[in-house]
Amino acid sequence: MFKTEYAKRVYAELEKKNAGEKEFLQAAKEIVESIEGYIAKNPKMEQQKILERFLEPERFVQFKVVWVDDKGEFQVNRGFRVQYNSAIGPYKGGLRLHPSVNASIIKFLGLEQVLKNSLTTLPMGGGKGGSDFDPKGKSDNEIMRFCQSFMTELYRHIGPDTDVPAGDIGVGGREIGFLFGQYKRIRDEFTGVLTGKGLTYGGSLARTQATGYGLCYYAQEALKALKNTSFAGKTVVISGSGNVAIYANEKATSLGGKVVAMSDSNGYIYDKNGINLDVVKQIKEVERGRIKEYVERVKGAEYHEGCRGIWSIKCDIAMPCATQNELNLEEAKTLVKNGCIAVCEGANMPTELEAAKYLIENKIIFTPAKASNAGGVATSGLEMSQNSLRLSWSFEEVDQRLHDIMVNIFNASYKEAKEYGSNDFDLLTGANIAGFKKVAEAMLAQGI
Repeated sequence: MFKTEYAKRVYAELEKKNAGEKEFLQAAKEIVESIEGYIAKNPKMEQQKILERFLEPERFVQFKVVWVDDKGEFQVNRGFRVQYNSAIGPYKGGLRLHPSVNASIIKFLGLEQVLKNSLTTLPMGGGKGGSDFDPKGKSDNEIMRFCQSFMTELYRHIGPDTDVPAGDIGVGGREIGFLFGQYKRIRDEFTGVLTGKGLTYGGSLARTQATGYGLCYYAQEALKALKNTSFAGKTVVISGSGNVAIYANEKATSLGGKVVAMSDSNGYIYDKNGINLDVVKQIKEVERGRIKEYVERVKGAEYHEGCRGIWSIKCDIAMPCATQNELNLEEAKTLVKNGCIAVCEGANMPTELEAAKYLIENKIIFTPAKASNAGGVATSGLEMSQNSLRLSWSFEEVDQRLHDIMVNIFNASYKEAKEYGSNDFDLLTGANIAGFKKVAEAMLAQGI
């Protein structure tokens, strides 16, 4: 728990103000615990209440979204946007469409985004948004009408120099296109207000692959520095089968790993010969189907109902790439017992805090999402740069910049872990401090 009275007092007040917001409080607790050593060495932080100011969003917007389904019936959803911190640049962060979305989840994602964006070293503040709308099972026309209604409210709060949303769970190229079209229609301007756009209207090459590739670039550096090894010859388990999971699979395989399992919200597949990624891409990206269809097309593969059992599969490297809190303490213990040497987060906060602490204490490589899944927002930042310059870089140029950014994020995290962490494997503390320092210094410089 907390070691200083300042941290105890700040968190107690935060808990009181945000009662019941478990995801937000979980993220805040993890951050406060890990940065209090740095804050204790810098008395200005307490004197100017930087921690309190950092934890409080600059702006939180909630609005209703009314749209019409294909039956002509009216539907009502909630929309959210948190503009968390703009000390180092315009707010930047994705939009999530999922039934679980609420104020707590949006705030936790926004808070994490502040540190993640800071770690990239690009000039981006942190924000997040979304709705409890569920795109699953909806027609393209229903999704278009929802996105248009959502943007009709959101447009007044965003802009290329104010707040630049992107995609997240439930928001891919199709949704970004509908959102951008509505923004352009209302504002009568063509600007880089959204990232993740199609290549024909301002999108960046390598953006689709960025989060998954970036995860593997960060993991490869961690494997080299902490275990003197690499992906080569390693067995890999990846949860999820969305964008992050698919391209983490692609890059891990190209680096010499063998991915044997993937999942979706219904269950997981196991293929001892290595997942045939082309089949997964056809099912998930083209047909928008369920992962269980894989076993009908690949001989010898197994399907298991329930997605949590995936962590019982023996592997060297585990990559949780599905959703928050999908890996708990008991599952972490099972992974370690089975010989896992690294847990690399691709989703946002997929590992429960006690599980993360257990892995770090046992000197298992644990790469925290705010660092290891920063590749997506890093490439979004590169898309913003290309939009501002009115030009496009090649895939190779963007991929090289992404690789360099992820290597730099690891090095910054590792440096702080060695100074402030419980051991050299404490990349969680390292990433939090590396990200917080830049934001805190900018806040101090800008006054109140």
